[in-house]
Amino acid sequence: MTWLLAAAALLTLAVPLVVLYRPLGDYMAWVFTAPRHLRVERWIYRFLGVDPDRGQTWQAYLRSILAFSATGLVLLYALQRLQPWLPYSLGLPAVRPDTAFNTAASFVGNTNWQSYEPESTVGYTVQAAGLAVQSFVSAAVGLCVAITLVRGLAARRGDAVGNFWVDLIRCTLRLLGPLAVIVAVVFVAGGVVENLAGFTPVTTVDGGTQLIPGGPVASQEAIKMLGTNGGGFFGANSAHPFENPSAWTNLFQVYLLLVIPFALPRTFGAIVGDHRLAYTMLGAMVTLFVVAYAVMTWFEVAGGGSATRLAGAALEGKEQRIGVIGSTLFTTATTGTSGGAANSALGSYTTFGGLVAMCHMLVGEISPGGIGAGLYAMLNMLVISVFLAGLLLGRAPSLLGKRLGVREIVLASLFTLVLPVLSLGGLAISYAIPPVRAEILANSLGGAGPHGLSESLYAFISASVNNGSAFAGFAAGTPYLNTVLGVIILLGRFLPIALVLALAGAFARQDAVTTAADLPVHRPQFVGLLIGVILIVAVPTFFPLLAAGPLAEGLR
Repeated sequence: MTWLLAAAALLTLAVPLVVLYRPLGDYMAWVFTAPRHLRVERWIYRFLGVDPDRGQTWQAYLRSILAFSATGLVLLYALQRLQPWLPYSLGLPAVRPDTAFNTAASFVGNTNWQSYEPESTVGYTVQAAGLAVQSFVSAAVGLCVAITLVRGLAARRGDAVGNFWVDLIRCTLRLLGPLAVIVAVVFVAGGVVENLAGFTPVTTVDGGTQLIPGGPVASQEAIKMLGTNGGGFFGANSAHPFENPSAWTNLFQVYLLLVIPFALPRTFGAIVGDHRLAYTMLGAMVTLFVVAYAVMTWFEVAGGGSATRLAGAALEGKEQRIGVIGSTLFTTATTGTSGGAANSALGSYTTFGGLVAMCHMLVGEISPGGIGAGLYAMLNMLVISVFLAGLLLGRAPSLLGKRLGVREIVLASLFTLVLPVLSLGGLAISYAIPPVRAEILANSLGGAGPHGLSESLYAFISASVNNGSAFAGFAAGTPYLNTVLGVIILLGRFLPIALVLALAGAFARQDAVTTAADLPVHRPQFVGLLIGVILIVAVPTFFPLLAAGPLAEGLR
């Protein structure tokens, strides 16, 4: 019966995703390729002093992204530090400097890592004017970068990969904004809170008094899920009944996480004119997602001991209104995208269930990946797979007629090194400094031994891959972790973006030359090769720590 319910939940999710795959994918292609600008867009371009019909090289595109993101970082930091003087601050003090930096870096980097309790740290102005705004524009930045790589593959001997300001404004006004309004209305209808009530005192059953927070939750929840952001209005995130009241809103949130990333291969196919390659990427995404969901669910249903087996499943840390299936499906979606939202405590999962969640992040969050980030990460793995297959078959490697030379392979290879270098390097440096190690062991870990290693490893992986979720029990609110993880988040966001834009520029300068010797990349065999390359690139680097952490805990 449990597996029937798991299959039904997956099917219920899959049907609307399939229905919207083509129309949403084609619509997004139109958003970024339509020749005409809307009147409101022209006003914005005039105000910014931007020529919307002038293309940018990849270097200029990157400079625009960095300038825009740096401005957002400073403004969001300032909002938090000036909180006592802002309206609707709820009487809360200024956010601590290290926490403000970490939060600003996290939301600008589309990571939405939260080392604080939102309802007791930030007021409504910071939430709405700071965190929600960055949830829109940081998601838009990721999608813009993905589109530049697609344009590079579709271009013919040119230097321009697009115009960042045009892409950003179109993505926000034509795609994310309208969808978020519709989703917010649905959330309100489903019982998600949307008010400016502040803290409401209520009398509890035992006669005590408790302050119940309110706030503009539904509007922020909409872009939190659509933009694969993950930052919760409340500390309990999507486990909080004001954010996720029922089983159907839980399934709807999972759908919102996946709908844009799963439709982006269609957008790719529409722009480059090759839908067969789009189905290759989609097949790999779906396979990885379904396998991760099935394995994680199996571990959680089987439980980790006699107590969980008597209870019917591993229920600790899971909301009963959502259940085990709703929890594992949600976790598979958040670790398969850059949406670090959580509706259950990952630290309370069975050891191997938590291992699956960690490994799902390690594959680069490309099943289907965050909004934009999943597509350009998958295209990067596609480049490496085509190159390796070409070497094995003795063919000159090319993708859509574009030659894969030294420059392209070096850029793609460097992209795959960002996650292990940042996560393992950051973790190693932190534990190599005696005072820092002592502080982490004393103040941050929720458990000792292998589980503690799993908690800290998960945190550094999550920050490096811009996910934002964490094992329950890991406290990252110390000045050191706030600072280091904030820096890792920024590097994990903008180093891959720089490499992707450089790759887009390298493709754009080439002409497409298709020959009979080109590798057929639309067959099932290549999908299997692509999945194999993804796993081989992602997991072995981390195996020693996985063996000392979750594997050691599960096997002892």
